[in-house]
Amino acid sequence: MNYNNEMTSNTLQFYLFYGLMYSVMSIDYIYHVNEEDSPHTYIGDIAADSNLSNPLTHQQLTLITFTQLQRTVSSGSHLFNVTSLGKLYTTQTLDAEKLCVYKKECSRTVKVAVRKEETFLKILKIKIIIEDINDHQPEFPSNKLKIKFDETDGKGSTKSIPNAVDKDISLPNSKIIYKLKDKSKTFSLSIFKESDGINLLKIILEGMLDRELKDTYMLQLIARDGGSPPKEGILNIEISVIDVNDNRPTFTQKLYNTTISDTHHISSPVFVLSATDLDSGQNGNINYFLHRNTNEYDKKYFKLNHKSGEIFINDNFFRNKESKYQLYVEARDGGNPSLSSMSTLIINVINNQNNAPAINIDFISPLTKTSTAISEASKIGSFIAYVMVIDTDNGPNGQIKCNIHHKMFQLSNMGSKEYKILVKEPLDRETIDHYVVSIVCHDMGSPPLKTKKQFSVKVTDVNDVEPHFTKETFQFLTYENQKVDFPIGFINATDPDLGDGGQLTYSIINDNNNDNIPFQLTKYGFISTSQPIDREVKDIYNLQVLVKDNGTPSLNNTANILIEILDKNDNAPYFIFPNNDPYNLDVHYHPHSKKDITILKASDKDTGNNAFLTYGILRSNDKNLFTVNSHTGVLSFSRTVYQNDAGTYELQFIVKDGGTPVQSATTAIILTLFVSNDTSPMLTAIHSQSDNNLNMTWIIIIVAAAVILSVAVVCQ
Repeated sequence: MNYNNEMTSNTLQFYLFYGLMYSVMSIDYIYHVNEEDSPHTYIGDIAADSNLSNPLTHQQLTLITFTQLQRTVSSGSHLFNVTSLGKLYTTQTLDAEKLCVYKKECSRTVKVAVRKEETFLKILKIKIIIEDINDHQPEFPSNKLKIKFDETDGKGSTKSIPNAVDKDISLPNSKIIYKLKDKSKTFSLSIFKESDGINLLKIILEGMLDRELKDTYMLQLIARDGGSPPKEGILNIEISVIDVNDNRPTFTQKLYNTTISDTHHISSPVFVLSATDLDSGQNGNINYFLHRNTNEYDKKYFKLNHKSGEIFINDNFFRNKESKYQLYVEARDGGNPSLSSMSTLIINVINNQNNAPAINIDFISPLTKTSTAISEASKIGSFIAYVMVIDTDNGPNGQIKCNIHHKMFQLSNMGSKEYKILVKEPLDRETIDHYVVSIVCHDMGSPPLKTKKQFSVKVTDVNDVEPHFTKETFQFLTYENQKVDFPIGFINATDPDLGDGGQLTYSIINDNNNDNIPFQLTKYGFISTSQPIDREVKDIYNLQVLVKDNGTPSLNNTANILIEILDKNDNAPYFIFPNNDPYNLDVHYHPHSKKDITILKASDKDTGNNAFLTYGILRSNDKNLFTVNSHTGVLSFSRTVYQNDAGTYELQFIVKDGGTPVQSATTAIILTLFVSNDTSPMLTAIHSQSDNNLNMTWIIIIVAAAVILSVAVVCQ
């Protein structure tokens, strides 16, 4: 279908029909579409034609949504599709002959809900007229026909031939004109239109027949319809010169009208057809058929006994509904060729039962036939479903009342047994994500009949909750010098939102754009080293971590990370004093000098036991003259200094840390000792005696002197 042409045609027809049809049929808009157009054929723009966009800005217009309602086979609305933007399309190839009745307007009605965001605006009733096209050619019951003339028949004798039928449902597509292809001196075609509009076709004998000269004649009858371009059907007629069947069956009435109850029993005839034929024998033997002009929808509910003319309802007969069916019936004799006639039977069905209401729910966002989805951001009054209640009973039995008893949803009456379901209270998926709702409808009969229909509402998530860390500060310990990608710990946050709104990504905030942070954080919250860490450079890292969800808009939160770097014994101690190796030191000693000489000073960049230092002398202390405090590093004389101690000493010292393994450093001091003359002048000959030996010598001398003195006293 050409889009521009269709738009012009549809718009014109819309304005022509709108005023008249709205008041008569409560139809809002009328569109036309040709049958046999391909599926998804564009029909019209409801949004534009309804003029809803006139007072709206472009941004407001994008909030208008159209939803097709009641897409059922029985209503025929399943043949069409209305997009959310209001575009009307066909869903399949339309066949007017299968959908509609002969010579009647072929149309279907579609209901469309219009809403702005979640707010219900109105329901439009759209009528689509299916235009018949000339897609069928006239067809005879068979493309070959044999008829017989008695050779004794005189000029003007006639033989009836069957009509052609064009399945098209409209004029002039179904109007048929007949003619013989070639003129014949022996036979001609007679066409007589009866009061019921049916053509009576006859072959007329124009001359005398002589079977001995010629016993067979061949004619071609052309049936041409009134379509543009026209289509033709051809009947090849073989005429044998013998007796023929020249009377057709006749129904007792051209129109029959009968009424049955919707409780009619399947074994009882609805109606019995009756026709007569003046012919005798096989030519007067009548069989009954449903004519091809009968609508397929009406035909499927009935079956016909071809011999008796009895019409019965089928097993699939739709009860509990007042309706009318129109059957075209044909009486056909057993002659050759067979002759037939038609009549019309109208069957009226009345409803005598009290039936419970039937509830049909059409969801705006269906999940299944009995469930729907709605966003937790939906406002109060949001339109979530259209409800139509069907009760074909009469009087109070067909009057209904419906209710929803639920704190979150309400039922709003639209009239004509139509309702809409609206949001009554704010929704919060994180509190309740699923509701089961019941609609209860009852009629006003006595006793009233009640129907309950249950459906479920799934509350869909919006990103309305920000992520939350399980701690305000995450503390971790790790040793220095670990390899790259060494695991430190795990950061954890939670988000009750679903989908992308609950998917979290972690990152370290680097406000100073400092690329030297020796840590890396995966988007899943795992912290590891990104480079070797030296505690001696920095021993505590205070970081800030960001978590954000993947919702739209994205929500985020922050927390603190404190990472303390533990020491490894990776540094050897070093001497601060002496600062030269070897170091020259002159020491002047006199009797009043203190024992302390100097203080060795060392340091270690490590911490704890790894930096706990102890001092010692390695060599050149053969006289045991010097000692060093292992903890303070104080170098002092370990005994009394004598004049013979004067001299130069090459002392080597060591400092060790407390780590594992132990690390150490050494240094040397060249110490020159000067001893004053006031120091122990009488013991200059003593070289290598220890203080203990000197003291013992003095004791011996004193004791010997005392003994001598005692002996002398005694002797006197």
